[in-house]
Amino acid sequence: MAISISGSGDDDEVISAINTTPLVDVMLVLLIIFLITIPVATHTVKVSLPKDTNQPSKVLPGNVTLAVTADGQTWWDQTPLRDHADLMARLDKAARQQPQPQIMIRGDASARYEPVGKLIAACQEAGVTRVDFITEQPHAN
Repeated sequence: MAISISGSGDDDEVISAINTTPLVDVMLVLLIIFLITIPVATHTVKVSLPKDTNQPSKVLPGNVTLAVTADGQTWWDQTPLRDHADLMARLDKAARQQPQPQIMIRGDASARYEPVGKLIAACQEAGVTRVDFITEQPHAN
């Protein structure tokens, strides 16, 4: 066995080469971690999404139209509603009818979402089973 010892004693030299071995080791470990976790992260729940059907609603005499104006005023057909209790009383009465009338919500394009959301929540609370939205067809140019 032979050992080579340099006897220059000049240990003050700066090594300018970067040791990339630890960097490569860390990158390989990260690559393995990502390869293992990506299939878990992309797993989705299987659901059956509803199909888009754009069929015009038939306006029947018993149907109720709830309208929300731009200033947030709520209307039951052509009658303005005074408060939430008035709305709930009318919705409870409509929900007890057999068959239930179709509730159609017409919201102004510049109305806030909050009054429309409150109408939907009130319909759900009253037990109304069918709520539709009235929209306009886009203009063809």
